[in-house]
Amino acid sequence: MYGTKSKIDLAFEYQSQVAVLRPSIHSRRANLTVKFQDLYGFTVEGNVDDVNVLNEVREKVRQQGRVWWALEASKGANWYLHTTIGQGSALTSSLKFSALTNAITLKKLIRKGIPPVLRPKIWFSLSGAAKKKSTVPDSYYDDLTKAVEGKVTPATRQIDHDLPRTFPGHPWLDTPEGHAALRRVLVAYSFRDSDVGYCQGLNYVAALLLLVMKTEEDAFWMLAVLLENVLVNDCYTTNLSGCHVEQRVFKDLLAKKCPRIASHLEALEFDVSLVTTEWFLCLFSKSLPSETTLRVWDVIFYEGAKVIFNVALAIFKMKEDELILTHHVGEVINVLQMTTHHLFDPDDLLTVRQISLFPIFVYCFPFSQLDVFFLIALSGFHVIILSCFLLGTTVVSLFVITRRKPVNKIPTKGWTVGVGKKRYLVLLPHLW
Repeated sequence: MYGTKSKIDLAFEYQSQVAVLRPSIHSRRANLTVKFQDLYGFTVEGNVDDVNVLNEVREKVRQQGRVWWALEASKGANWYLHTTIGQGSALTSSLKFSALTNAITLKKLIRKGIPPVLRPKIWFSLSGAAKKKSTVPDSYYDDLTKAVEGKVTPATRQIDHDLPRTFPGHPWLDTPEGHAALRRVLVAYSFRDSDVGYCQGLNYVAALLLLVMKTEEDAFWMLAVLLENVLVNDCYTTNLSGCHVEQRVFKDLLAKKCPRIASHLEALEFDVSLVTTEWFLCLFSKSLPSETTLRVWDVIFYEGAKVIFNVALAIFKMKEDELILTHHVGEVINVLQMTTHHLFDPDDLLTVRQISLFPIFVYCFPFSQLDVFFLIALSGFHVIILSCFLLGTTVVSLFVITRRKPVNKIPTKGWTVGVGKKRYLVLLPHLW
């Protein structure tokens, strides 16, 4: 029978059959669970569509890698280090323009992702870890690890307790060698900063840093710059005061940027800290797939702690319609966990982040607020106080900083203000 039909007729007949079969195929694909390893050795569980998304992301990474390599070839191996616009007549206009161009290019590139092979070098340079390491003798890390070897403290006991629970099943981290390397990094830092010591959550952060940086010493300095320069102070101290402030600030931001979600969650008596505490302390490393987490970290190491709030808000925003249909706390947690665990394409998250969050919100820790606002006013910004609240005996302010008028220069990242032995971070908005 088929021999009497033309090829065109056969094609149309075949297509009509496929159209009928397609729903059942998609249904089977959606219910088919597969396990696979991602770029950093983590076992990921998802359906066939998740695998396809991950393959598309890997292709994007390869394409982005070609862009970075092309820039290295044309601008030089360390072109991204020449992004600071200096002052004075010593710099020519062409050099200033070159630095400005590099800065704009770098910011766009980092938001699209740093290729894994370049990530260790670029993180180490741009985060300030290289500069921090250069201020001490070359043998600092080795001397520190030898000096603390065998010492037992409450921090070391907690570290030993948490090692087996840090990414169990990972082919390297969950081995005696991986445990030993992670322990040395965490114990060394606990002695470097006795105020922090060790806090649960740092084990996941340090473990992921080890996988990316490849060497213990580089992972140690990345952890140091993260806790001492990038993140908000006191997030990992014994009383977690910085983390409590972050939670309060995030609740205010959620009410401001996503009022429908905030009012619905309030009606359910859902406390967002049930999910955001882990997000903030682990920097999303326990919640998001590894490549998505590292894409977030790419931006954190370059743009600062404000990115954490932006990403958290984006996760809520992208599931707004589902969240407002929930009826109890368990449903809310389930929606958020399903969302984060299956965010294999970082662009899905980071695109929401860039679209939805204007202006950038900022907060400061207690010291003379007049001093901070005076500094900000000198820079041509306008301060709007949103709320003030007490954290113990501490007054904390939440405020917005907006531009009074456009300026033809790259905005400042912020100030680190010193008061006694404490350092406080005042973040300023960037141009998105």
